[in-house]
Amino acid sequence: MRRAPVLSPSDATGRTVRPPAGPRARGAVLSRRVRLALLHTLSLSRLGLAALFLMTSDVMLRAGLIALSGLTDVLDGWIARHARLTTRLGALIDPVADRGFAVTAILALLLDGLLTPVQVCLLLLRDVGTAVGFVVARVVPTLRPVELKARALGKATTVLQTVTLLAALLVPALVRPLVAMVGVLAIAAVVDYGRAVLRARAHA
Repeated sequence: MRRAPVLSPSDATGRTVRPPAGPRARGAVLSRRVRLALLHTLSLSRLGLAALFLMTSDVMLRAGLIALSGLTDVLDGWIARHARLTTRLGALIDPVADRGFAVTAILALLLDGLLTPVQVCLLLLRDVGTAVGFVVARVVPTLRPVELKARALGKATTVLQTVTLLAALLVPALVRPLVAMVGVLAIAAVVDYGRAVLRARAHA
């Protein structure tokens, strides 16, 4: 976001002169708002995919929904970075939609008997850890100014989690080793996340 200049030009009376907001400037603001709305819609589409996941029991369709959810997650992140459309609202919508689909799919597979309760706990370990960390960061006054950002280990956990969900549907024999790997990565991600928050707090 651009900041207004410290010193603004003044007219003869000493009043600040503001440049007129022409059609081009208004059009640019409107265009950005439209692009942000489309980007947020893309992120929120994962909640719609979660609803579809619950409405079908077709294995291939469910696998396609998992793959499509992962694709939209990668796509909206890429667009936000390259089109410079990163906002605080987007930073909130994206993980909520992402986790909303993942948790829905995991619980649905649990009910279908494709995942065990222990496996579900390991798959959701990172999500529970980051959720607790988020609440703590908002409750503790000294941590409130810290900006919470996605970390590489967290992204890697999400990717492996998606692969595990696909395996539960298509290659059940791979579920156990994949879940074990997700558990290890999840613990590492939570520790890394906590260390990053403490480092940011020290430099705040």
